[in-house]
Amino acid sequence: MGKFDGVLIASDFDNTLVFSEGGLRNRTPIPAISGQNREAVEYFMAQGGTFSIATGRALPSFEKVRHGIPMNGPTILFNGAAIYDFSTQQYVHTAFLPEKIRIHVAELLREMPDLAFEIYHDDNTIQAVNPNDITRGHEHLTHAPTTTIASIDEAHSPLLKLLFEEEGARQAQLLDLLSSRSWAQEYEIVPSSSFLVELTVQGSNKGGALQKLAELTHTAPEHVYCVGDHANDIPMLRLAHIPFAPANAIDRVKALPGLRVLPHCSDNAIAEMIRQLDELY
Repeated sequence: MGKFDGVLIASDFDNTLVFSEGGLRNRTPIPAISGQNREAVEYFMAQGGTFSIATGRALPSFEKVRHGIPMNGPTILFNGAAIYDFSTQQYVHTAFLPEKIRIHVAELLREMPDLAFEIYHDDNTIQAVNPNDITRGHEHLTHAPTTTIASIDEAHSPLLKLLFEEEGARQAQLLDLLSSRSWAQEYEIVPSSSFLVELTVQGSNKGGALQKLAELTHTAPEHVYCVGDHANDIPMLRLAHIPFAPANAIDRVKALPGLRVLPHCSDNAIAEMIRQLDELY
């Protein structure tokens, strides 16, 4: 028996566990998890805790980095559209987009013909329409090659997630366009960085996936803790017994009730989180 038996930590990966934004902007190597964070997570698990990652990444892109991460729980992928158990190499949950997403995206493209986006599937393939510099930077960040196609109609089914890749005024235009559509309520639409906007089916966010993850790991709500930095992390942070965020988190995250702000993610934020939990238990 360990002091963290029955305790679950769900941690965002990019810019929470590791600071990867430079890799997207400048195409520099993604740093490994720090020694202090690694030691803290290994201590947490050795004391009976379950440590899981909750990421917007697809399976092939997370597969490239997961070997360097100490974890013993299933992984939330595709921003909550799937949960994958690496111990069995199987999906334990998937929530696919409806086929009418193709019609809805066609509406967006009439207003923004060169809109860049990636299409994610559960068979380890990623397809891209109108790839731009952000797409190529994201490909470098994830080390997951994409196949360019002419339109979403060429994408094979089923579809798990769309990732729009626009920044600045164009991201704002996209978000305004999406919010004006009557069908927008059928989806989870949320920015995950200043470059990226995630789209999954309604209910498939990190919060919904966290509830399923807690069920899978037999974790009571009062022993669920989450840490994340961006808007796509808010649904799971709201469900945490205590939510945490690194100092580099956006203001909307920091404004969540009861949230504890940790050091910058590049300054061992996860180790500090586990130190605080160590005092609680």
